[in-house]
Amino acid sequence: MSTPEQDLLRRALGVLTEMAPAALELGEQFRTAGHELSLVGGPVRDAFLGRASNDLDFATSATPDQTQRLLARWGDAHWDIGKEFGTIGARRGDVVVEVTTYRTDRYDPASRKPLVEFGDTLDGDLSRRDFTVNAMAVRLPDLTFVDPFDGLSDLAAGVLRTPIAPERSFDDDPLRMMRAARFAAQLSFHVEPGTLAALVAMADRIEIVSAERVQAELTKLLLSDNPRAGLEVLVDTGLAEQVLPELPALQLEIDEHHRHKDVYQHSLTVLEQAIAQETGPDGAVPAPDLVLRLASLLHDIGKPATRRFEDGGGVSFHHHEVVGAKLAAKRLRALKYEKQVVKDVARLVELHLRFHGYGDGAWTDSAVRRYVTDAGPLLERLHRLTRADSTTRNKRKAKRLSDAYTDLENRIAALREQEEIDAIRPDLDGTQIMAILGIGPSREVGAAYKHLLGLRMERGPLGEEAATEELRTWWAERQG
Repeated sequence: MSTPEQDLLRRALGVLTEMAPAALELGEQFRTAGHELSLVGGPVRDAFLGRASNDLDFATSATPDQTQRLLARWGDAHWDIGKEFGTIGARRGDVVVEVTTYRTDRYDPASRKPLVEFGDTLDGDLSRRDFTVNAMAVRLPDLTFVDPFDGLSDLAAGVLRTPIAPERSFDDDPLRMMRAARFAAQLSFHVEPGTLAALVAMADRIEIVSAERVQAELTKLLLSDNPRAGLEVLVDTGLAEQVLPELPALQLEIDEHHRHKDVYQHSLTVLEQAIAQETGPDGAVPAPDLVLRLASLLHDIGKPATRRFEDGGGVSFHHHEVVGAKLAAKRLRALKYEKQVVKDVARLVELHLRFHGYGDGAWTDSAVRRYVTDAGPLLERLHRLTRADSTTRNKRKAKRLSDAYTDLENRIAALREQEEIDAIRPDLDGTQIMAILGIGPSREVGAAYKHLLGLRMERGPLGEEAATEELRTWWAERQG
């Protein structure tokens, strides 16, 4: 009977022997020029997991200048944007490569940027990798497997372990702590006890890393197949206190009457349920959707600040959606997310309670129109966030909520057919308003437009004649 490691080796051999001939040819060119070239990192790990890639990372004994000359001859195009870190990129057909000179990284305690020192051996280069499963290599062109830190055993066991002492590794590059959480999410691996203890002890070291680099790792974590596992690593180790403190703050103590949920666990479940509702590439919300996932995770972060214990043992969180929207925007800006992501996530957090109460009494068509108009292009995401926010174990209650939301969706569809609800405008535009009232561009035109839009929402299409009459009546009252 074969061992797990032998099974992995056979799987990797199948992937690597089918590697793009262009990459093997590149290995031959480096060898002819007197340099070593090895496939390293994620592509090697993924080969053992049965995944092929056309985006390949290499390590080499060649200097960046030597690498650039070789890639210029090999590729259809090449670039040197990472040259100061020893990396030269190139493309040949569908194959994209990045070749980096052997190196070691370390941080100056007072700097947010890593210092780069070039090395001279493959083993030394592999020792600076974040985890043993990423510290394996395959020498080209002869496909010799190199595994100085027994990463294959850790891969077979599903373990994340640093190649060198974790304290030294995380001190050299604190971002590796974020990568532990990211790989827990991407690979569904667990962090071995010694590495986990170092994460806890050194969590505050992440402060030295720039917000942009932290955000990049958090985004990769959230876009993975199993973000819950990675988020739990962040919270359990204390890293989240440094990079996303609103998340551990959701671990509210359950009141003595157990009348409200563990908001942290609820938020993780909402995230999972929202992910399950993402669509294929041609659907309304193609997976993975960063905005939906961030909004699902952060939708209740206003609760700690708004929690109130009521007479009789109840707990309330009045206006937590408004507070949460502001907190979400502030945190995402601090993490340097782009403006549209910040705006969209905050808006979804603000709107996530809007549906509540729909099942208690029929909404007017006006209310449905406002729901659609307020959501705007975020409507499909809001549908999914609202459905995901139901985590009750009461099957009858869960079905009632689901049926009510299905009813709302059906009404939206019906109104959309009748009225083009996604593009609701007043029956008169600004030019018509000015002509009817005999005024020029001014705040009064905006006020008139807003009044007519409100009537359109309340009563549906009025027609130009009725809208004109309503406008004149409104104007007369305003002038009187």
